[in-house]
Amino acid sequence: MPAINTTGDFYPAYRSKNAHFDVETFACAERTVARLLDSSTRADDPARPGMLLGKVQSGKTRTFISIIAVAFDNEFDVAIILTKNSTALVQQTQQRVGSEFEEFVVADALDVYDIMAIPAHFADYELGKKLVFVVKKETRNLDRLKTLFQTNAPALATKRVLIIDDEADYASVGFSRKAGEVNANTITRKISELRTLLKAPAFLQVTATPYSLYLQPSDAEVPNVLAFKPVRPAFTELVPVPTGYVGGSFYFGDKARGEDLCVEKCLHHDVSERELDALKKSDARRFKLAEVLITPTIPALRHAIVNFVVGGCIRRLQAKALGKADWNRLKFSFLMHTEQKMTAHHWQEKVVEEIVLQLKAASHGSNPVFDGLVQVSHKDLAESVRLQGDAVPSLADVTGAVRQALTHGHVITTKVNSEEEVAQMLDKSGQLKLRCPFNIFIGGQVLDRGVTLNNLIGFYYGRRPQKFQQDTVLQHSRMFGYRPASDVAVTRFYTLNSVLRALFDIEDFDCTLRSAVASGNDHAVQFIRQRGDGTIVPCSPNKILISRTKTLRPLSPLRPFGFQTGYKTQIEKTILALDAKLELLHSPADDEKPYLIPIEEALAIVDTIERTVNWDDDPDYTFDWNTARAALRFLSRLPNASANKGKVWLLVRKDRNNGRFASVDAHAKYIGNPDTRKTEGKIASDHAVDNPMLMLFRQNGTEAIGWRGTPFYWPVLYPPVNTPTSIYAEEVDDPAGAPT
Repeated sequence: MPAINTTGDFYPAYRSKNAHFDVETFACAERTVARLLDSSTRADDPARPGMLLGKVQSGKTRTFISIIAVAFDNEFDVAIILTKNSTALVQQTQQRVGSEFEEFVVADALDVYDIMAIPAHFADYELGKKLVFVVKKETRNLDRLKTLFQTNAPALATKRVLIIDDEADYASVGFSRKAGEVNANTITRKISELRTLLKAPAFLQVTATPYSLYLQPSDAEVPNVLAFKPVRPAFTELVPVPTGYVGGSFYFGDKARGEDLCVEKCLHHDVSERELDALKKSDARRFKLAEVLITPTIPALRHAIVNFVVGGCIRRLQAKALGKADWNRLKFSFLMHTEQKMTAHHWQEKVVEEIVLQLKAASHGSNPVFDGLVQVSHKDLAESVRLQGDAVPSLADVTGAVRQALTHGHVITTKVNSEEEVAQMLDKSGQLKLRCPFNIFIGGQVLDRGVTLNNLIGFYYGRRPQKFQQDTVLQHSRMFGYRPASDVAVTRFYTLNSVLRALFDIEDFDCTLRSAVASGNDHAVQFIRQRGDGTIVPCSPNKILISRTKTLRPLSPLRPFGFQTGYKTQIEKTILALDAKLELLHSPADDEKPYLIPIEEALAIVDTIERTVNWDDDPDYTFDWNTARAALRFLSRLPNASANKGKVWLLVRKDRNNGRFASVDAHAKYIGNPDTRKTEGKIASDHAVDNPMLMLFRQNGTEAIGWRGTPFYWPVLYPPVNTPTSIYAEEVDDPAGAPT
């Protein structure tokens, strides 16, 4: 890479102004500019862009502004920042860039423009400055930008231009099929046309969700663009993530789904489909507003609101106990995001305001409902606060603080439905302004990319798409970011179990692809699917995002839970037949050891067990049996030794009494696993090296522990130690409409 100038006018001044930045942020900026200048990195195709890959709310804006500072001292004269189609983001970005380079704006060496507010004509004097244009990814904005370079100030097109595509996977990538041809969508086409127009452009994509970019083909024939510029990155620089960032690995990683009690496990609370349906619109048959503190229809939302206020009070009391003078100025936020429709937001606002109003009324004197709600929340939050190692204020002190917060009007609810509303609510730092100590925001899609909620300690999330789009769902995760550990200890996340399971899978997918991308080899991950005849075949990675996926990782088990068994009269004979079959399969005398069986027998066992359980009692919980079977097929074919190909380890454990429901104090509704990491997990790691392991736990199934009084088998599938990281797509359809 070429040596770059780090002693010019812009970069040293910018770096001095932001001396508090992590040193790796500046190193990343310098490397990125060097790679953009290095023709050798783009020898195969000079139009291939670079990628700045960060995590959601991890400091991407800080890093790309640092890159602009370096670029202005290294041949670049113009920077174009493409933003999401959001008035608030354009305003926020323009203010941020103007503030960062304020001394150069004052010195008349640089101008920052919203493309929709540029002069009709630029004087030569103005064109001699460094220029930054903030451009919304929207047709009129992009047309005006093209006109500027093509007609109004063609001299700009001859300069070295840095295009920064912020949230590059949003609107910048899109194709559709028309008359049998794949065409670029309007925004994709216009960005490509702009890149073609410029003499010396460098194109940098910035995103936290790179899947639609990295999974593009390296080249594409796009008939509706004469000179289509590719969007697949030529190189990647990772945005440094200093200590203090809390993201997907914390919320949805191994600890959050593990067996041991920890802060991560305390974060999650179940919401039911019934509750979310009741929050779509007013319906007195579901519940009446007058009963919001006692109705069984919305227990999770009620608990969430009380938890939010109790959690904030705990944090304020902790700060006071530590002698912090500003403890009474601490402010917190809560986000409710379940629907896109404004009518739902209006109803939810009424419900939340009524909860707060009735809590305020109940807080006067001694009220068993109020006292009970606060006590439950205090117990819930105290658990994670202790696990974090912080002091827990007494119930009496917390109750008093909650009463004061309610009676003094410290809790406010704000409905946010439009870009204009967001723009009006942003503070100088670009975050939603927190007007009171406790701020509850209710909204939809408008509260995702680019919108930051400071001190978010409660997130009630209920979006239920038929297929979870990886990038979209991650961008909804407004609770990610730099968070004090003490705030995290009182943070709670409320959602459907099905959504939580999807988020676990998304985190697996994200980690897998990010690791591959970071290693410079995004082809290191195997993408596979199941054909109609049951065989497992490779599939095209650029089609994976519109499919249902499961990441297969070494010793990361697949388990059903939340199910109920069939009745004794329905399944008793089936279980007895399976008992007999297992006796025949197991020729060794030692029942404690696993043994290898043919894949066909393993699949038949899974088929049998599937018929004995159901989710009729609670449709919020499901299990993908087809994926489990496909995984077994795929994993059983991995061993190099031909004698072991097509074999599965089987481990049977009998006389088990795992209950169906989790304990009252658990942060889950159902017991999630019949196995333990220390016992069965160790057996899997010792034996399932090349072949997968199917574990069967024969449960006695008594009614006293939640079952239907009949034995059944609870299966668990362990991928082997040598599993190549693989993304399995149950369904793969062509993005343009034709089946794969």
